[in-house]
Amino acid sequence: MGEQLRLRLDRPQTLRREDFILSPTNASAMAILDSWPMWPGGALALVGPAGTGKSHLAMDWANRVGARVVRGSGVTAPLIEFDGGPVLVDDADRLGDDETLFHLINMAARPGGGLLLTSRLAPKFWLAELPDLRSRLNALPVAELDEPDDLVLQGVLKKFFRELSIRPSEELISYLLRRIERSVPKAKEVVSRLDVLADQERRPVTRALARHMLGAELDAADLLDGL
Repeated sequence: MGEQLRLRLDRPQTLRREDFILSPTNASAMAILDSWPMWPGGALALVGPAGTGKSHLAMDWANRVGARVVRGSGVTAPLIEFDGGPVLVDDADRLGDDETLFHLINMAARPGGGLLLTSRLAPKFWLAELPDLRSRLNALPVAELDEPDDLVLQGVLKKFFRELSIRPSEELISYLLRRIERSVPKAKEVVSRLDVLADQERRPVTRALARHMLGAELDAADLLDGL
């Protein structure tokens, strides 16, 4: 009777603005992103570690402004024909096409243009053989997303559980916040592993299951919790 009823109804991930978790680690970057079309030169680089929400915010921007979306990874030149409208290049440092990127940056400043580039690295660290492109990249305004804080991790943990139709207790969320690596990809991995383990062992997703999975030992925090 004490087991949770969990239906295997995986929910699709959403990239809506209202699903993005605002915190001091990303508020400044979001404000800069929302200042479009007032970006200097019409272009902006949105940078940050993996899982900090770059693609989430970038796709929200692209949907709002009607931008054409280009994936930097796995693209070979010649790329696309440009009509002068807004463009989003995700993983821009992996585009591998200096001429195209140089052209995009130049077009961003024209009426009706705009360019958002995402990357884990700031543009000054991107490889560029064209000297003119190098100077453009060095001059690009940058909005930075920092590593997630507790507010973000708590929100994404609940989101990942919700996508698996699991209702975690606050006790479980609090326990995971103290134990897992502070990254969104790690949070997603832990939630997925808990889901699989719960099915394998026919157990509810609880702090006890998380503690068993993570191999947590009795430490000072556990003693304070009365374990």
